[in-house]
Amino acid sequence: MGRVWFHVTYNLGLLFLLLAVFTGLPCSAQQAVPITSDLEQHIFTYGEIQYLEDPTGALTISQVSSPAYNALFKDNTSSTPQNQRLGQAYWYRIRIKHDPAVSKHFILEYFDQTIDEITAYLPAGAPSPDVADTTPFFRVLRLGDQYRFNQRPFLHKNFELNLDNNKAGEQVYYFRVRSNQIADVIIVLRSVNKFVGYALNEYFSFGLFYGMILIFSFYNLIMFLAVRQRQYLYYVLYNLSVALYEMCTDGIAYQYLWPHAPAWNQYAFAFPLCGMSIFALLFTRKLLYVKSRAPLLNKIILGVIMARIAFFLVALIWARTWFNYKFIEMIPLTIACYTGVYVWLRGYRPARFFVLAYSFLFVGFMLKFFIMLGYEWLNFGVISYYSLSFCFIFEMFFLSFAIGDKVRLLKKRKEKAQRQIISQMTENARLKDTLNRQLESQVKERTRELMEKSALIAEQNDELQQANQLLQEQAGEISRMNALLEQDNRQLQTNVEKVSRARVLSAPVDFEEFSRIYPDKESCFRFLSELKWSQGYACRKCGHGHYFSGHIVYSRRCAKCGYEESVTANTILQNTRIDINKAFYMIFLVYSTKGKISSHKLSEILGIRQSTCWSYSNRIKKVMEDRKKTLQHSDEKGWSKLVIAYD
Repeated sequence: MGRVWFHVTYNLGLLFLLLAVFTGLPCSAQQAVPITSDLEQHIFTYGEIQYLEDPTGALTISQVSSPAYNALFKDNTSSTPQNQRLGQAYWYRIRIKHDPAVSKHFILEYFDQTIDEITAYLPAGAPSPDVADTTPFFRVLRLGDQYRFNQRPFLHKNFELNLDNNKAGEQVYYFRVRSNQIADVIIVLRSVNKFVGYALNEYFSFGLFYGMILIFSFYNLIMFLAVRQRQYLYYVLYNLSVALYEMCTDGIAYQYLWPHAPAWNQYAFAFPLCGMSIFALLFTRKLLYVKSRAPLLNKIILGVIMARIAFFLVALIWARTWFNYKFIEMIPLTIACYTGVYVWLRGYRPARFFVLAYSFLFVGFMLKFFIMLGYEWLNFGVISYYSLSFCFIFEMFFLSFAIGDKVRLLKKRKEKAQRQIISQMTENARLKDTLNRQLESQVKERTRELMEKSALIAEQNDELQQANQLLQEQAGEISRMNALLEQDNRQLQTNVEKVSRARVLSAPVDFEEFSRIYPDKESCFRFLSELKWSQGYACRKCGHGHYFSGHIVYSRRCAKCGYEESVTANTILQNTRIDINKAFYMIFLVYSTKGKISSHKLSEILGIRQSTCWSYSNRIKKVMEDRKKTLQHSDEKGWSKLVIAYD
């Protein structure tokens, strides 16, 4: 496809040249810049730069330097050429008239540090006469921010090329430029002396610029640590974002922070740019009390912050070319400006410096925007190129005034409040003295009345003391009677319980009456615990006699080896699945009937399946048979011995 395009454009170029020769059309020649002894600096503008678009990116230096492509180059119609189509290759050429008699050394410099790729073709002379091809020889040099910083001929933030001025005559220089961002192709011819002086002055200016940002940031960081107001922290983060963004755009960050990371350098500016928008809006909310003074604007600001973060994440994950749409920052900038004007018009005086600060930034931003749209009359050279940096300085300066004005207003309000408090305290003291005098008069009158009544009260007190003494004697007698009654009650309750248990254990009773003695699992476990360890505790593992309470109710854990034994372990109730109080009653019934009760009768009484009653009653009968001699001479408590007889 590229070869076909080459042949088509080649034939069209020849046709254009033939038409120009035979029709006598005037052809404008590109102006060459001469090197003279008085020349220190020259910026190539307008017709001094010619360009050729390369949509396919397949053109070679042999093609573009051939006569067929000579007429396809167009004169630049603006002061600074730009790549209007991002990612597409452009060819630029300039002409320089060399003079070996000039003893100065010259360089070519590209101002824009964001250009991804510059392939420079520097003339190296014509071929030897015996060579059929008359295409000039070129020395190829590749530059751009997609290469490591230490690969540049000059370790400078801009792109510089050495010029060979040893051969007289006019030479044509070709440059193939490709960038994924809008690139200003600013080509400058400079003497080395001029370049050194310019570079030193520029780096000195950068030092002042970033030094001011650091001073502003450090001061406000101290203020944040002192007063703990988040507006200072947001201002510090905003200033640091501005500094990092400016370092990315002017090449300082690539030179000093990540010189070996060209891939990161392609989109590093997007992070501080996003931070600028977010922290600027957060700072606006806190400084101007937007939440209370303009609730609707507060919601809009929060929505813009979330949208800006979402745009950043989408661009970072799916389409990093979206980072080049830098003018999207116009939205948060406009909202911040409008918020400042709105709050100012509503009577909040510190907003005036805020509006002034963002007005400078808005002017610088719009100046860059209109220059990008092609309004060349707004391009004032260095002033326009660094206009946004200047506006950032003015903005930080006036934002500091806004913060100071806010602090001054707060101090003024505090002093006014203190004066009001002092005035109120004085009035309170006057009222207090008046009330004290009135109270003293009332107290004297009241004291006199009380003294008159004190005699009557004294007589009544004597009568009350006598009545109290009599009541105390009666209370003592009642206490003694209550103690005797309580002792009799406890004895009676104990006797009733013993009688009830004895009756249950010695006479046929129904399950309802049996359940009154053993109503729940805990009472059954307590009774079983008393039976099982009535002779004292001894660990079954190690024989130790001391224990602690276990995890299960009424279980015991050995204090020596830690073995835990449940209350049902090694008893006839071990591993039983029926309710323990029903199991107790079944043992009682089987024992009291000497094993003659049927499983059907047990099932009817206890409400348990007949098969379960049959299985468990057989287990009880077996134990009774095994312990027959032991149980023969047992009293009414023999059934309880049957409970612990299983081992």
